[in-house]
Amino acid sequence: MVDNKKILAIIPARGGSKRLPRKNILPLAGKPLIAWTIEAAIQSQVFDEIIVNTDDQEIAGISKQFGAKIPFIRPESLATDTSSSIELIKHTLLWFKERGITYTHLVLLQPTSPLRNGQMIRDAWKVFCEGNTDSVTSVCEVEHPIQWTYALSDRDVLTPLFEDNDKRSQDYEKSYRVNGAIYITATKFLLSHNNFISSKNGNAYIMSSKDSVDIDNEIDFKFAELLINELDF
Repeated sequence: MVDNKKILAIIPARGGSKRLPRKNILPLAGKPLIAWTIEAAIQSQVFDEIIVNTDDQEIAGISKQFGAKIPFIRPESLATDTSSSIELIKHTLLWFKERGITYTHLVLLQPTSPLRNGQMIRDAWKVFCEGNTDSVTSVCEVEHPIQWTYALSDRDVLTPLFEDNDKRSQDYEKSYRVNGAIYITATKFLLSHNNFISSKNGNAYIMSSKDSVDIDNEIDFKFAELLINELDF
């Protein structure tokens, strides 16, 4: 516990993955994908507890080997393609509450962001603690101006989403997107707003595009492995 804060890290890892089957435990540069996030959470030294929330016994076993706790196996009703992170977190908090355990703060760390390390988690937590904020969310710069985006009709007709779409990229202000690596908030905020991100009083933790690789398919996986090998992570 830090400054009367009791902090829970939740690493969600569903067994089913359609685009890249079993991706959470595929070997990435010598260890299972999920191990990168578990080790980063441990190295951050931020948390009172680090758990993996999974419906899969194999993921649970591997996660334990790398130092995470598996307090329960996620019910099938929360392991579908349409299940939300908020639903599984509420279920997790209720499970702990029924056993007399409460956490003041939550940090969601998705295992598909293996290049986010312990120092980044620690720095994001520092942003949260030092700012008068309801949430901190990791982001990275958008590669191209959002003004260059278009909608397509069913006949592939282009319709600009912004009128101001004819400038050079350097003439636009920078834009940022949520990269999925780190979500921090107070338990009370999540339960009252059903969201990890505050739209009125939320801060960003900026990460580089390189560190923001989010593994969704085989190309993402190979790119992450290339970066790890080239940059000697």
